[in-house]
Amino acid sequence: MSEAVGEAAVWVIHCDGSAVPNPGRMGLGAVLVAPDGTRHTLSRATHTTGCNNEAELRALMAAIDESLLLGATALVIHSDNSILVEQLAGADPKPVARLAPLFDEAHRRIALLDNVRLVWIPAHRNGEADALARAALALPARMAKPAKRRRR
Repeated sequence: MSEAVGEAAVWVIHCDGSAVPNPGRMGLGAVLVAPDGTRHTLSRATHTTGCNNEAELRALMAAIDESLLLGATALVIHSDNSILVEQLAGADPKPVARLAPLFDEAHRRIALLDNVRLVWIPAHRNGEADALARAALALPARMAKPAKRRRR
């Protein structure tokens, strides 16, 4: 199932990062879905420590790098990190000075593609990427939270 952006066949990415503790060891996770439905996963730990926002940003960059290696030219990237989406989506974001060099690096990677759209999604819709990021740190996947029941 691909999403069309202009004429190009679009790859769909879900990415997530974990820092344990926060800040701490960083795990990166991503699911890349090719236009023909072929799925690729990424799960790796970094050799450095950082905060959760840095892990999320590094996961996005790793997913972009992997998609470029696989021949992608257009991406729809889903992330549950609103700071990441705001900083990279081209709005007028408040700068995050400490992470500015990483955001600059992410912008350079995005510029290598013909078309990129970033989409914020709630964390419960990003479970597989989260599980891959946690698995990179040898942590179990988070348990799904049960739906809240309304009292009558």
